[in-house]
Amino acid sequence: MSDAGDPDSVVKRGDEVSYEPVEAAEGLSKGVLLDESDGAPNFAMRRFELAPGAAVPRHTNAVEHEQYVLAGNYVVGIGEEEHAVSPGDALLVPAGVEHWYRNEGDEPGAFICAVPNGDDRIELVE
Repeated sequence: MSDAGDPDSVVKRGDEVSYEPVEAAEGLSKGVLLDESDGAPNFAMRRFELAPGAAVPRHTNAVEHEQYVLAGNYVVGIGEEEHAVSPGDALLVPAGVEHWYRNEGDEPGAFICAVPNGDDRIELVE
């Protein structure tokens, strides 16, 4: 039982999440798992899917990104380094740092990405 002043909890089922293509990167889709519209006061949690052969161009974000790889084996560039990632890997992409993705495999990649709520300015580098 919760006190009257406690925030409401939310359980959102996977089949309630809709995925939409990300305009800047063909083969990348995003589903919002939780955010302000669900009552989450501080963070948004999103799930991304990266199709085989897809690449996300170099870009920066105004806010940090914390990611957890769910599926696939793909490459993430952060700054001047490229990292081969696989399920179970966690990444921190600091605010303002160039990063990109490349899925050269035959299987789709998927990852959770958590960001602070609010505006996030995205700038393509390439």
